[in-house]
Amino acid sequence: MLMIIMGLSMGLENGIRSMFKGFSTNSIFVWGQSTSLPYDGFKEGRRVRLKLEDAEYVRENVEGIKLLAPRAQLGGYGGGENVKYGDKTGAFSIQGDVPRVREIYQWPQVDGRFINEIDNHRSRKVCSIGRRVKEVLFNNENPVGSYITINGLQFLVVGSHRSQGSSHQAEQDDQQIIIPMNTYQKAFGGGGFVNWFAIDCYDDQDSDIVEAEIKSALKKKHRIHPDDPRGIGGFNAKKMFGPMQMTFMTVRGVAWFVGIMTLLAGIIGVSNIMLVSVKERTKEIGVRRAIGARPRNIVVQIVMEAMILSFVAGYVGLMAGIWLVELIGQNAPGAQNFKDPEVKLSVAVAAFIILIICGSLAGLLPANRALRVKPVEALRYE
Repeated sequence: MLMIIMGLSMGLENGIRSMFKGFSTNSIFVWGQSTSLPYDGFKEGRRVRLKLEDAEYVRENVEGIKLLAPRAQLGGYGGGENVKYGDKTGAFSIQGDVPRVREIYQWPQVDGRFINEIDNHRSRKVCSIGRRVKEVLFNNENPVGSYITINGLQFLVVGSHRSQGSSHQAEQDDQQIIIPMNTYQKAFGGGGFVNWFAIDCYDDQDSDIVEAEIKSALKKKHRIHPDDPRGIGGFNAKKMFGPMQMTFMTVRGVAWFVGIMTLLAGIIGVSNIMLVSVKERTKEIGVRRAIGARPRNIVVQIVMEAMILSFVAGYVGLMAGIWLVELIGQNAPGAQNFKDPEVKLSVAVAAFIILIICGSLAGLLPANRALRVKPVEALRYE
């Protein structure tokens, strides 16, 4: 029971984590919005647009930033543009990015390579396409070396990448076409504007503090009221993963509680079995005591029997539980929120050892009862 409960709880945790795989838990995303307070001669309702130069400003004025990638999307967030390859057409998201953006989103490269610094510096018309783009335009064949047409401009496909997760964000990532930021600005008249910043903090940094400092720096540069709650928008991954961690801890706690109660029930069962055994062997114990067996010998015998019983039953239960967990995992491959149920070796070994120790201790009560039986009375027992 403990193995099954722990395995199912891990399957649930793995399933939820896989939805956000490749998504850093220390990531921050900020973008410009409309102001809600007047400030420094500007009225409320002013639209704030971030620029490439803001990225360098944030790097210089905010500590704790590991990576910062300005991102520009043709048509704005959620927009899609018609992309052609031969006689095939699809609506996909066109992203202007710096090469280091892949370190934040952790996209594995499937074919070829990702855009690099030389591509960006020389404003090359190259791109790396997402998994869905490859599927629609190239029937999942290697697209490297092919040219696709975006708004009448041809781009050389140098590689394809994919998202590791299974969430809505992962689906969007797979429909992206990534081109160098400088190329985007020149080809589509970006004017130096970007849609948002993707930021990754150092592991030892509090992302809440870093987010507040980033917003404060951008408000200062764009002359936004310091107390304006809407001028700069943001999303902190910590706010999403924090409750998830609490959920995982709660599920594990419940699993351990139920599992320990199950172990206790098993230990009580062992003790009851040994009590029955002692009662049925009262005459045998009396004979052994009468011919000189020491109390220690009686105790060792009963405790050893309890230990062997716990070992054999525990081993069988351990193997059966692990087998059932594997069977469940093999028959639930398509469940979105349930994936790869498993039992950690350390947990299985610890539970097995605890069961044997507690099972041995459960034999002390029957052993104590056996010692209280007087040899003369035991010989008369029928």
